Amino acid sequence: MPVAVLDVARDEFRGIRKLAEKAIAQLSDEDLHRQIDPESNSVAIIMRHLAGNMRSRWTDFLTADGEKPDRHRDQEFEIVVASRTELMAEWDDGWQRLFDALAPLTDADLDRTVVIRQEPMSVAKALSRQVAHYAGHAYQILFLAKHLKGAAWQTLSVPRGRSEEFNRDMIARLQARR
Repeated sequence: MPVAVLDVARDEFRGIRKLAEKAIAQLSDEDLHRQIDPESNSVAIIMRHLAGNMRSRWTDFLTADGEKPDRHRDQEFEIVVASRTELMAEWDDGWQRLFDALAPLTDADLDRTVVIRQEPMSVAKALSRQVAHYAGHAYQILFLAKHLKGAAWQTLSVPRGRSEEFNRDMIARLQARR
């Protein structure tokens, strides 16, 4: 049976969210707003940008331009001191809109046309763009969190020097399932 493209996209979005949230969870409320230089974005700014993008792109995904007239993208990059609770509420709302928009879709919808900034494109192209966009920002969050935590950082992947052990364990788990 072929793999459903939308199932893969949903899995990718879930993985991107999980990665970012694991990094965010390691930061103090103060660190969420810390900029490593005056031209860089804080984790909070990146979170607000992603939330704004998701609200705009995924609200009325199939029927309205993905760049909503009430979105003020430049404001997403302004320094606003918001609590972790407020940031997470915006973040969660964006992700909910994404998953709600994807829920009714099937792979038969991939060739349908959507519009973003008046540019028509297939649903497949729009999904691909957003996966890449969100992954890029998730890795920015990861990088910033790792930088800010320093030696206190808890790795989210295979720890240095433990690749061979990890591979052995993975193979053993796969063989145990058979």
